[in-house]
Amino acid sequence: MQTINIIDAPHHVNERVKIGVWLTDKRSSGKIAFLQLRDGTAFFQGVLLKNKVTPEVFELAKHELRQEASFWVIGEIHEDTRSKFGYEIQIEDIEVIDASEDYPIGNKEHGVDFLLDNRHLWLRSSKPQAMMKIRDRVIRANYEYFGDHGFTKIDPPILTGNAPEGTTDLFHTKYFEQDAYLSQSGQLYEEAGALALNKVYSFGPVFRAEKSKTRRHLIEFWMIEPEMAFMHQEESLEIQEEYVAYLVQKVIDDCSHELEVLGRDPETLKPFTQTPYPRISYDEAIELLQKGGLDVQWGDDFGSPEETFLADHFSKPVFILNYPKSIKPFYMKGHPTRDDVYVCADLLAPEGYGEIIGGSERETDYDTLLQAVKDAGLDPKDYAWYLDLRKYGSVPHSGFGLGLERFLSWITLQDHLRTTIPFPRMLNRLYP
Repeated sequence: MQTINIIDAPHHVNERVKIGVWLTDKRSSGKIAFLQLRDGTAFFQGVLLKNKVTPEVFELAKHELRQEASFWVIGEIHEDTRSKFGYEIQIEDIEVIDASEDYPIGNKEHGVDFLLDNRHLWLRSSKPQAMMKIRDRVIRANYEYFGDHGFTKIDPPILTGNAPEGTTDLFHTKYFEQDAYLSQSGQLYEEAGALALNKVYSFGPVFRAEKSKTRRHLIEFWMIEPEMAFMHQEESLEIQEEYVAYLVQKVIDDCSHELEVLGRDPETLKPFTQTPYPRISYDEAIELLQKGGLDVQWGDDFGSPEETFLADHFSKPVFILNYPKSIKPFYMKGHPTRDDVYVCADLLAPEGYGEIIGGSERETDYDTLLQAVKDAGLDPKDYAWYLDLRKYGSVPHSGFGLGLERFLSWITLQDHLRTTIPFPRMLNRLYP
């Protein structure tokens, strides 16, 4: 008799197997009992027929096993055309591993705060499990895409002495006798990596001390940040759209069931796998917004209402190009024919999910960058190593950052980023 996982059931039809499981629910009717089982790989049903098991096993299944009890089931795998999974186990025997009493998350509606207080247990439920499997697939797809396209992964520090976007929204700490911050981006270090290794990327946690309670913000989240030497913005945009389309396609290919569990029809994602994506300038975006009756002026940054309004004009993600210098970070390259905008772009997701990528070509001139550091109110001494990159063989280079949780929120139609990460960190939440 072979020990298997539930996900392997299709390969063991009409075979007698042993599976370690937890009980998610049960019901019984006369001489038959149905156990809803999970083992972390999948969910399926176990069936007990009273005349096929001992009285003790049937009594155990019908009356004694409680939600989230752990046990071994022994039985034969059968096809089950009534379930989406397509298979079940006819149970012959049960070996209890550990009982479970008064499990707090029942098969009923619970408030979000209650579920987040019990996130360590909520992860066992079908929707969080589906989300974590999609998250895992997207992470693996990142490694596949960049590995197949000649990128080298380098890991920037999490503790830094400077900030790519100013120190206002950083978590401050002491690094022995020096001031230090939790990283809000690995970008500056990725630029150093690109000038050493040509094409690089990082993937790791970043931190923003923003006192925001919107559905689009987390205090701690994960960023993918590629940086590419000898590359202008136009080439970078092509990579960005190809990369997003690749991620979406991999989720469609490998996680259709999980998407459906979360309420997203995989068919609705297919248009997003087709490139190119539309592009409009910031100037054109302002015109669209003003014609639509929104109270916005040139030079304003876009919030959720503006981003949603703009995205609704397109059936695919849309790039907004060349934002004003006053609302973007100092390291971006100035436009060749205008003094008021940078060569940059944000990619807005459809369906009201806002910015999922921000990127730009980077400033390559030492004196221009030095002045931009000063104009941003930053100490050039803190950025001496970064400025060095413009002294020794500076080249055109571009990069971007994709927020993993925002991407996941969009493709799975989540109302809030908090459900896309195992243990969300928000303004009022550091537990569990």
